[in-house]
Amino acid sequence: MTAEVVEPAKRRSASAEVAEPAEKRVTWAELYFDLVFVFAITQISNLLYLHHGAGGVPRALVVFIPVYWCWVGTTVQANVRDVDTARDRVGIFAVGLSGLLMALALPEAYGARGVLFGAAYWAARLVLLWLIGGIRGAWRGPYGVGAVISGPLMLTGGLLHGDARPALWAVAAAIDLAGPTVLRSLLARVAYHPGHLPERFGLLVLVALGESIVGTGAPAAAARGLGNGELFAVIAAFTISCALWWVYFAHANDAMRHALTVAEARASVLRRVFSYAHLVLVASVIAIAVGFHVTVAEPDKRLDLGTLGLLYGGCALYLLTFGYTRWTMFRRPAHTRLVAGAVLLALVPVLLLVPALAALVVLAVLLVALNAVEESRIRRARAAAGPVLPEPGEPAAE
Repeated sequence: MTAEVVEPAKRRSASAEVAEPAEKRVTWAELYFDLVFVFAITQISNLLYLHHGAGGVPRALVVFIPVYWCWVGTTVQANVRDVDTARDRVGIFAVGLSGLLMALALPEAYGARGVLFGAAYWAARLVLLWLIGGIRGAWRGPYGVGAVISGPLMLTGGLLHGDARPALWAVAAAIDLAGPTVLRSLLARVAYHPGHLPERFGLLVLVALGESIVGTGAPAAAARGLGNGELFAVIAAFTISCALWWVYFAHANDAMRHALTVAEARASVLRRVFSYAHLVLVASVIAIAVGFHVTVAEPDKRLDLGTLGLLYGGCALYLLTFGYTRWTMFRRPAHTRLVAGAVLLALVPVLLLVPALAALVVLAVLLVALNAVEESRIRRARAAAGPVLPEPGEPAAE
């Protein structure tokens, strides 16, 4: 997704417009439910901070996927049902309690709390199947897969020890991820509300970006001395966080909403752009937050390859994912973001030789420059389009 490519400023004819149901709004129960996942993302970030070597990243990802999938399952359930009822509120809170127990288990998920993590996940999947049960054939879809297959596998994995636990959990996570693709013909018959999903997934990205602010402020606040180096590191890290917000919220979220609104196959857009791509986007921001936590505390120290991988690799993956979503939605390449992501990866060997503060400043400058280039392209494209404007909600640029 990039401002380099501008959608043609064409008005859709009245005959081409499809009548939509009243726009579905995010409920207060869903927003309260998100607070649990603020804590869960913090716990995953802490786990990755303590073990961010070559083996720590996949182990953190294996436990992140079930947490994320519980959130996605609740969001989709809230999208296709009227959840502003006592029954559904209680159900959402029950999934939230399961998420809280999973978060509590995360620090020792590969140790003494493996059973708690697996049992809480299975409980969440059983509640979600109960909530969605009013939809005909729901048990044959991803909700049934989670309740009957991946949930029991997660609990069984919690009973195992050594490498067997992460191996079985990885299998369960892969089954959950494959479910929407394998069962896509069943999901294609479900009616989705297009306005609700971009708002919900955007809120999750905001939660992850909030963790990047915690990763910036917490080590600086705990530092014995807050010198100029630490202050400049905080400024650079916050600038990076703002630039990441700009990349997503200035244009991409509106384009996703537009794509979901006009798509003939909404289930496909939901699966690829929201369920899958946002897994990568949120994971990328968590990696960046951990990178901030390491660099802000010691701005004069050179970074090792693992930390640079989290910081620059996370940013590169974040940008490259928009190339995937852009192509999926509009069959157009996201040139500027793809190039920027490649440049970030190419700089990693050089940045091993400079202090952490310099690495933060370089990253901040590059991301700000990317956003400036995209904004410039948007202005030129809008000027070239003349008086004909896109329909409300249609992206002027993405």
